[in-house]
Amino acid sequence: MNLSYFDFAFIGGDMRQIYMANDLLNQNYSVIAYGLDDPLLDSRCKRSPSFAEAMNTSQIIITPIPVSKDGMHIVSIHPQSDLTIGNLCNLLTAKHKLFGGVLPGDLKNHCDILNICYQDLMKQEEITLYNTIATAEGTIAEAILNSTINLHDSSCLILGFGRCARTLAEKLKGLCSSVTVAARSPMALSAAYAASYNTVNLSQLEEKIEEYDYIFNTIPALVLSKELLEKTRQNVVIIDIASAPGGIDFNYAKEIHRNAKLCLGLPGKYAPESSALALNNHILSNIRKK
Repeated sequence: MNLSYFDFAFIGGDMRQIYMANDLLNQNYSVIAYGLDDPLLDSRCKRSPSFAEAMNTSQIIITPIPVSKDGMHIVSIHPQSDLTIGNLCNLLTAKHKLFGGVLPGDLKNHCDILNICYQDLMKQEEITLYNTIATAEGTIAEAILNSTINLHDSSCLILGFGRCARTLAEKLKGLCSSVTVAARSPMALSAAYAASYNTVNLSQLEEKIEEYDYIFNTIPALVLSKELLEKTRQNVVIIDIASAPGGIDFNYAKEIHRNAKLCLGLPGKYAPESSALALNNHILSNIRKK
């Protein structure tokens, strides 16, 4: 059987990978996909009948962000029973170059042993920084959807002051919110103060927590405990964008009727096309350098 060869193979994915494939096709690259189908996917994209064919007909393999949520199955909007990390490992060869986000340790170890070139897109600083834009905008969208009051002139608390928190604070400030940053690090508190935000040390949060209409958590560890949740306003909106399981006692929040929501994957949900273009720019730049 004669097989055509393609510039890129997409294995699984969400709407970001749909837009990535379409953008590459518009740049006259050839694309094959497995476990990725949607009415929005360009008809010029070859829908592979098998995992093996997609892998065997392209050197550049693009996987989702994250590649897997359970460490076993590859994320896909068009799930296939054989879309697993194990099968991906079995089909990868030294000719391949693999791109994906939050690559599982087993997958990276396999690539290292077989000398397979790979890149974790979420370890790339420019992508991480660009991602904060869509994350911040998605966070604000979730806050608006879950609240009955304006962000304008509201009192907002941001827990942490890393990359996502900084972009979120800037966007909230632009919407005329009063923004307070809570952190432990003196450096983070100083940076927040220098950017003209109110600040509070996390150790003193109990004294201030009842003042806020919105609370945004970016810290991937338990921050809002039962004791702190009890002191929040009854109508507070709490949006957690930290890595699962987040930094909030969600069971207790539900028990005391607080509106708390863990919001993951916001770039893929709210800005898949913009995110796709940024990812493609990085991947194409990386390939051309080689």
